[in-house]
Amino acid sequence: SGGGSALLALPAEGLSLEDKQAVNKALLKSGATISEMNTVRKHLSAIKGGRLAAAAAPAKVVALMISDVPGDDPSIIASGPTVPDPSTNQDALGIIEKYRIDVPNSVLTRLRTADETPKPGDPRLARVENIIIATPQASLEAAAEVARRAGVKPVILGDSIEGESRDVALVHAGIARQCAMRGQPEKPPCVLISGGETTITLKGNGKGGRNTEFLLALAIALEGRGGIYALAGDTDGVDGSEDNAGALIYPDTLARAEKAGISAKAMLADNDPWTFFAGLGDLLVTGPTLTNVNDFRAVLIEKG
Repeated sequence: SGGGSALLALPAEGLSLEDKQAVNKALLKSGATISEMNTVRKHLSAIKGGRLAAAAAPAKVVALMISDVPGDDPSIIASGPTVPDPSTNQDALGIIEKYRIDVPNSVLTRLRTADETPKPGDPRLARVENIIIATPQASLEAAAEVARRAGVKPVILGDSIEGESRDVALVHAGIARQCAMRGQPEKPPCVLISGGETTITLKGNGKGGRNTEFLLALAIALEGRGGIYALAGDTDGVDGSEDNAGALIYPDTLARAEKAGISAKAMLADNDPWTFFAGLGDLLVTGPTLTNVNDFRAVLIEKG
């Protein structure tokens, strides 16, 4: 499940734990997708990318998975310790070059010279069964059913939405306005529901995570439009650097912020959404939820 990449750590030969930590921190700041990050992690590990199952051969292995990755690709969940790995060392190098990540020389040497991870068809993984028991799509469908029971029409936008948090927010804002003004793709009252995992390319020094950054950008894009509310959070209960799951926005979010002397645009520029929502008392705090099916976003459009 989510967190597996961090908890199941065994650096590959020639690498130290500090080497892997340095790469991981750089990846988290780079704007790389979860799939890209896990591709790199797999090729720097002695246990990820199918290597755990290969070490267990010829034993029968059954892995139960909770998906926290867009598309539910088993080879990406927790960096796929029991799953054949279709990616290559060259793929990992390409990601490092794409995001211009400064990595230790030992990492580059490893990726240029090491053996590949077990690939599809590897006989060592012949007795492995991987079963996905929970997915982001299931969470969206459950939320949609709750909305229907409340008399609100749900619109599931997708369970694997990726991209910069603030860019994804602009798209959600556009769809919300279209619903409010044109009744498309659904007439109010309706709720836009989406999952996936957005990213942030850090440029400032603030606090927060991708869901609070999404909401701050969404509030700015909506410009205080009446009748639109939103919630976004990480389903594991922790969004980014702090202890909140996410936050909420209301039609008067920007007005309250202005009254309190809080600049939404300045906070967004500094990647400081946590401070913005903490100042308004609008953080969503659930504590650890003991599961993780990626991010959850809901934008409610009231009937005018």
